[in-house]
Amino acid sequence: MPSHRREDTAPVTTSLPIDEAAEAFTALAELVYAGETTFQGVYDAICRIAVSAVPGCDHACITTMRAGERTVCVASTDDIARRVDDLEWETQQGPCLDAILSQNYEWDPDITKNAAWPELARRTLDETPVRGMLGYRILVGGRKAAALNLLSDTPDALTEEAARIGAIVAAFATVALTAASEHEGVNTLRAAVDSNREIGKAVGLLMATHGLSDDDAFDMLREASSKLNLRLAEVARRVVEQHNDDAGPDRG
Repeated sequence: MPSHRREDTAPVTTSLPIDEAAEAFTALAELVYAGETTFQGVYDAICRIAVSAVPGCDHACITTMRAGERTVCVASTDDIARRVDDLEWETQQGPCLDAILSQNYEWDPDITKNAAWPELARRTLDETPVRGMLGYRILVGGRKAAALNLLSDTPDALTEEAARIGAIVAAFATVALTAASEHEGVNTLRAAVDSNREIGKAVGLLMATHGLSDDDAFDMLREASSKLNLRLAEVARRVVEQHNDDAGPDRG
């Protein structure tokens, strides 16, 4: 299922502040290192950090999908995010629903015009201040386990730059939640986060730059790793460095 990407969205000329997103995720990693390895603790931290790390994001929530059960909103920053999540499942439309069922992130930066999800947009505009939406799936152990919903009260505030940072946060969330699901200790989690930091950055960049799913972006890295006979993390590091070099003149 292709991502909903508004064709009338103005192109973004600023470069992606990768380091800022990585620093924001460090707060989540440190929380887990300090002893918070429960799913609920990680879910709550992801929502808080998404709001602080993603430009234009005012609200966030996470919905899980469990076998044989209705989807459940397990964490939210506020009642607004929780209400939008409810509306998505009532209307059977929206970024969270599409993301959890597909391989792509879903994006509509301005639901006030030509909305990607018309019925959801109508209800959301009537009942909440939300005007823009982003959704990402989160994998745990290779299973489509959850979706991260990012919401903005300002039309077009969730730019392409914001979408890229959100992809990085979602990739890092997968690492943290997978570690929690396997009941890994603090040292193991630290190693997992450290070794996947560059991979998470590169996957997020490839998804946003080339319109790839997370699976396709990872496969691209893996194929390059095989052809170049380099470790996957090293290939990812080079992808990020090349992006930074290309974006250099625009960095401010």
